[in-house]
Amino acid sequence: MMVRKNVQKAVFPVAGLGTRFLPATKASPKEMLAVVDKPLIQYAVEEAYAAGIREMIFVTGRHKRAIEDHFDTAYELEAELSAVGNDALIALLHSIKPDDMDCVYVRQPRALGLGHAVLCAERVVRGEPFALLLADDLMLGEPPIMRQMTDLFAEHQCSILAVQEVPKDQTRRYGIVKGKAVSSDLVNVEGLIEKPHPSVAPSNLAIAGRYILTPAVFDMIREQPRGSGGEIQLTDGISAMLATEQVLAYRYHGERYDCGSKLGLMQASVVLAEIHPELGGEFSAWLRERQKIPELRDRRDRELV
Repeated sequence: MMVRKNVQKAVFPVAGLGTRFLPATKASPKEMLAVVDKPLIQYAVEEAYAAGIREMIFVTGRHKRAIEDHFDTAYELEAELSAVGNDALIALLHSIKPDDMDCVYVRQPRALGLGHAVLCAERVVRGEPFALLLADDLMLGEPPIMRQMTDLFAEHQCSILAVQEVPKDQTRRYGIVKGKAVSSDLVNVEGLIEKPHPSVAPSNLAIAGRYILTPAVFDMIREQPRGSGGEIQLTDGISAMLATEQVLAYRYHGERYDCGSKLGLMQASVVLAEIHPELGGEFSAWLRERQKIPELRDRRDRELV
């Protein structure tokens, strides 16, 4: 009888240099870029926590100390807040890392690709299925995207990839899934192609930054030849798994913002500002007024003609 497993660990590859956001990321990790009042990495961790995951594994690199500090106790800050009786802010600080959440940090000594980052977490994962979340992708859903995926894993007990439909001319920016639909939301994966030209892309289903993977992926990644630039590709490892295990692609219910790009970060900031419990109403009102400005200018110009 098969022992059914739950996903209890999440891996966050956070060793990237964030060159697209220079100079902002010269001395600060890109995962610490704020969207309204929380850094990107906190949104991803909160999503994993909402899925019932309690062990967070961060694959870090040099100059990433700020991420560790963010999830650590800030004794001096708490002492200052306590001295002035600001219990609300103290509670807010404590909510960043709940008491039942564990944080583990491992180093990726060289930037050798996403597959290599996953391999760095192998000893901490210890042969269990695990979630993989890319903090660059800020994903919003109800229930949270990773909760949707852990519920599916509890049923199917196999690797699951979050996917979304993209315009055909954008397939060269993503890993693309080939497969057959088994339901309106699920596709049985038969192949994966990394960043194919639109003319050869097998579909427009692109892998988003959320995965649940079985531990078999580690051996498969290790056996793959290195790709361009000597990088070890996660997509190649998952593709190799298809010979021995089922992999499902899941059309998640929600929205994704590519916060690895400046435009995506700005879009996410606007969306989350509009629904923010404290400033949402005021910000939305300001935004509406701001949108009227071009109309007023056009009318003034017509009146001056």
